[in-house]
Amino acid sequence: MWSGPRNISTALMRSWENRGDAVVADEPFYAHYLVKTGLQHPGRDVILSEHEADCDRVVAGLLGPVPPGVRVFYQKHMAHHLLPGMDRGWMEQVENCFLIRDPRSVIASLHARTPDPTIEDTGLPQQRALFDEVRSRSGAIPPVLDAFDVLSDPRRVLAGCCEAVGVDFDESMLAWPAGPRDSDGAWAPWWYDSVEASTCFSPPRAGTVDLPSELEPLVAECTEHYEHLHQHRL
Repeated sequence: MWSGPRNISTALMRSWENRGDAVVADEPFYAHYLVKTGLQHPGRDVILSEHEADCDRVVAGLLGPVPPGVRVFYQKHMAHHLLPGMDRGWMEQVENCFLIRDPRSVIASLHARTPDPTIEDTGLPQQRALFDEVRSRSGAIPPVLDAFDVLSDPRRVLAGCCEAVGVDFDESMLAWPAGPRDSDGAWAPWWYDSVEASTCFSPPRAGTVDLPSELEPLVAECTEHYEHLHQHRL
């Protein structure tokens, strides 16, 4: 699942992990991304000490054997972690899906933690480029999930996603126990407080999202990329 930041990507990972036949990977390219970009994200030292930073080894793990009884290997990816120059051939061996969220909500959430977010920070241009690449290589339209739709009608959207990737929908995907998971990335203490308190998908918040006027051009720039993907949503 290719997502961007400040989405419901971790809640969606909880949903899939709650199946009895699934294991998950939480942002497996994050350590490599931190090494290559030099970014000083919260928990950087812990992340680099606990997670593989060699992208070739990461890919080998993503394509490697899964434990007995596992039918679904759900991988939560951030599109911007797939840096230019990284091999993408492995993507032809997995089912690629995309999770999007309306730019205004993404930017509002980013702005709360990053004073001056950029379009690259939203992950939307990277998602669009990946979507177009996957579509071109496969000759088919990859499944696109919109966060608003997932929150509004999780059963319908999750069932549609399951059908699109060839697995049966499981009712256990609609609710999960609160708390942390062993599968959570080492960055969880800095980012996962809300999802750790959750037990299901909450209905989307009503009303409009207010933003400072200086961020409106960024919203407009992101909207083109969002709509390119949104038109294909399940």
